[in-house]
Amino acid sequence: MHTNALALLILQLIVIIGLSRLIGRGARWLGQPLVIAEVVAGIVLGPSLLGWLAPDIMNGLFPASSMPVLTMLSQVGLVLFMFLIGLELDPQLLKGRGHASVAISHSSIVVPFALGAGAGALWLYKSLSSPEVPFSSFVLFMGVAMSITAFPVLARILTERGLLQSKVGTVAIACAAVDDVTAWCLLAFVVSIVRAASLAQAALTTVMALGYIAFMLMVVRPFLARLGARVASREGLTQNVVAGTLVLLLASAGVTELIGIHALFGAFLFGAVIPKEGRLAETLAERLEDVAVVLLLPVFFAFSGLRTQIGLLNTAEDWLTCGVIIVLACLGKFGGSAVAARMTGLRWREASAIGILMNTRGLMELIVLNIGLDLGVISPQLFTMMVLMALVTTFITTPLLKWIYPLEEIARERVVVPLPVEPGPPPYSVLMCVSHGQAGPGMATLSRSLTGREEGARLHALHLVSPERASLRPAQQRDPEEDSALTPLLWRAESLGLSVRPLSFVSADPAQDICRTAKARRADLVLLGWHKPLFSQTMLGGTVREVMQEACGPVAVLVDRGLSDIKRVLVPFVGSQHDRAALALARRLNQQAGAEVTVLHVTSDLGGNGGARSQVEALFPANEGGVTMKEVRSDAPDEAALGEARHGYDLVIVGIGAQWGLEDKVFGLQRERIIRDAPGSLLVVCDASPATAAEPSSESSNDGASAARVLPARS
Repeated sequence: MHTNALALLILQLIVIIGLSRLIGRGARWLGQPLVIAEVVAGIVLGPSLLGWLAPDIMNGLFPASSMPVLTMLSQVGLVLFMFLIGLELDPQLLKGRGHASVAISHSSIVVPFALGAGAGALWLYKSLSSPEVPFSSFVLFMGVAMSITAFPVLARILTERGLLQSKVGTVAIACAAVDDVTAWCLLAFVVSIVRAASLAQAALTTVMALGYIAFMLMVVRPFLARLGARVASREGLTQNVVAGTLVLLLASAGVTELIGIHALFGAFLFGAVIPKEGRLAETLAERLEDVAVVLLLPVFFAFSGLRTQIGLLNTAEDWLTCGVIIVLACLGKFGGSAVAARMTGLRWREASAIGILMNTRGLMELIVLNIGLDLGVISPQLFTMMVLMALVTTFITTPLLKWIYPLEEIARERVVVPLPVEPGPPPYSVLMCVSHGQAGPGMATLSRSLTGREEGARLHALHLVSPERASLRPAQQRDPEEDSALTPLLWRAESLGLSVRPLSFVSADPAQDICRTAKARRADLVLLGWHKPLFSQTMLGGTVREVMQEACGPVAVLVDRGLSDIKRVLVPFVGSQHDRAALALARRLNQQAGAEVTVLHVTSDLGGNGGARSQVEALFPANEGGVTMKEVRSDAPDEAALGEARHGYDLVIVGIGAQWGLEDKVFGLQRERIIRDAPGSLLVVCDASPATAAEPSSESSNDGASAARVLPARS
């Protein structure tokens, strides 16, 4: 059967990206960076697993005729990725830490370089190389390959662990930045020697490379600074500017390829010289990151996996050699970094943490190894051993870091300033958690109605950034109000005259961080936004479910359908603790915004409403008014609530529970009709207060005193 080349390429991309993301879910569960999953996915698709189990499938999916296309596509992805790495290198990372960072970084290069070069000269060249490979090229390349630190992987680990602004994190990220620049300069020098036909040509290549670096710093950088001044906002980054930037990027990569030091160095250098002030670098990264990292980079991993042949390690001696390489790599990086860090004044625990972080190799090591394999410096067998070394050193980083530098050590560096305790009742506090911008305006409207007449109310807007989207700018240089997810909320709050304090930080565990922030800010209510789940049928899943399980107070999820004002409120009620929490919020809306509240008591017995009425009267005294109680007999409470909701209410407040079709399940296999069919906005409430966890939920066991005790009224 004739194979269409385009159809085959599309199929290859689907398999590569899909498998990478699938394995990535498992890697995240193990606390590993995504790069681990992508490397493993590449190996799985190659001869090491798929080719071993089903060679016909591998040859049909990745025939030899398709390799040139994958090769070029992976190289384009690497050019864009190295440009992004250059964009992330900010001179501000070295501010105040230059001396220590240079000392530690150079030690973390010199020691593993010496070990790698020594092992190559005394042992590996004889056993794993061929006479056609120049001795000097092999030794120098092994030294460089042992010296690499994966700057992007290290940065993601630091952000996920909350270490980026700690002493260990700031030193490590600065060391990795210096390490990256130094190692790539060394690699460019080694490549020029390998490609040169003579010593004179190698010297000429080195001189031209130095001249090109000087040209980029003295001519191109000032031009890019003027361009960045004109592109002060995202709207200013037009398609013409992006096109011009890409042309300059490709030109830089092409020049360094022609010089003889590899195109990737030119892409890296161009990204590094772009000024980090303003929004030019940040906005370019936003435009290009998804295409480079999600679409093109996995192709490189698959291509590397197809070249990794674990079957070549078929003797005990081969595996012993691989183990020794891993030990030397860890010893050189960890030992050189940790000892140098200790000599600069850090404690042994901190120095060890830096040594562990600097031992992370990941993607950068694979790039170097592929260059060596393409140049013929290393054999496929040694390539496989070095790939396994990169995988192991990256995999062990996170668990070792958790052991050496646990959360208790991180907490020691954080100075917690307690909120001042003022006499009298504490002010009402709402934590609004925004994941998508469209949820923000409705939250601001609801918060205005909840706190309208109360002095000193505290409103906080929280947006958690996933580690993959994290910026490496120091925290003091980031303004939470610049966060696009918070902008709609802040605009609505400003129009309503609300004072909202924005918060935004990187989180690998959103539910835990929401609960911690709510506790630190003494939030009386955690307000979550809602968006339709992609796969499940329930809103009480994922992060929402975890927050409701871990929170220490009321949690509410707003289903916003154009909420602009709150005048009429409906509370379906059967007497559970979550219904009472919903009733308490309705009381605040009545007191603070003057909303008319209708309590719909749904029962199977028209004569059994005494307990429910006493609970309502405990929160809504008869002399205050503002509440209407309706009673309806129905065997389907959610249907009864939906029927009443169609009578023109601005907001329906309902407690979670099976009676309303809102159950706390891991998987939602049934549609929640009250969410799907409610004509207006909906607020789903869960009372996670420990004091109420053991409260009886049946209406017959509740009285007015218990309702008032569970949710004390605030005025």
